[in-house]
Amino acid sequence: MKILVLDNDPAQRALLIQVIQGRSHEALACENSLEAWQHLKAGEARFLVADRTNTDVDEKRLVERIRSERLPAPIYILLLTNRAPNLDKQSAHADDHLFKPLSALDLRTRIGIGERILNLGGDLAQARDQLENLALYDPLSSLLNQKAFLHMAQGEMERARRSQAPFSLLMLDVDNFTVLNERHGRRVGDEVLKLVARVTREKSRPYDCLGRWDSGFVSALPNVIGADAEKVAGRIIQGVRSIYITAGQEGPPISVEMSAGVAAAFHVTPSTSLDGLLEQARIAMLRAREEGGNQVFLAYL
Repeated sequence: MKILVLDNDPAQRALLIQVIQGRSHEALACENSLEAWQHLKAGEARFLVADRTNTDVDEKRLVERIRSERLPAPIYILLLTNRAPNLDKQSAHADDHLFKPLSALDLRTRIGIGERILNLGGDLAQARDQLENLALYDPLSSLLNQKAFLHMAQGEMERARRSQAPFSLLMLDVDNFTVLNERHGRRVGDEVLKLVARVTREKSRPYDCLGRWDSGFVSALPNVIGADAEKVAGRIIQGVRSIYITAGQEGPPISVEMSAGVAAAFHVTPSTSLDGLLEQARIAMLRAREEGGNQVFLAYL
């Protein structure tokens, strides 16, 4: 398979080509979006790796053009960026993002995922959803399952470690969920979790790593300091407070409240562990609950 590389950083381009060639693929390098478009329009590649920071990808709106015009085959797009992508059409239409600084392991993993999706054939978006949903997502909340969250959060933390960036981990839990389940039944409990999951997604950034965790949820927030993570948790808690459901057609409305804990590190060091962050976030969340719930506690490491 040919993989088109659009990158004007010689060192980074050499790394990309080395990884691609090492996987028995052929790397096809180009210098600008017009040249990349010509290759794609000619059907010479189905996989594009493009850097947003040192090329004209954004200026020429290459990603939007690929998605809006008819091409010989679906194109898988992996964008490289210095920070979490903005909520724009370029980001929304890409299939995956990889934060810099890059590592060979990250590249191989992302290229392997893209290759498997392309090999499924048919509609690219549908194929990607089918592949990811089988292994990654909790069927009730549609967020990452615990195993997938741990894997992805570890990757986010490693990237923060390499770039010496802050990293925060947020844990939220529905207050008195066990009582709610026993009093109103599992169906109502499941409905509560679905609604809370939806609010959590809506109040988070579209690219945040969110996962299901027991009767609550977790979020890994790279490049976010503790105070900003606390604000994210506050938005979610406020959104959850507006949820009202009924146990039956004539039953009284059930209000839902959450407690949240944030564990934050100004810098991720070699001694910083994901397990340690999770435990500190859990302790902070329990403290918020002990203080009456419906609030967030912040702990710095």
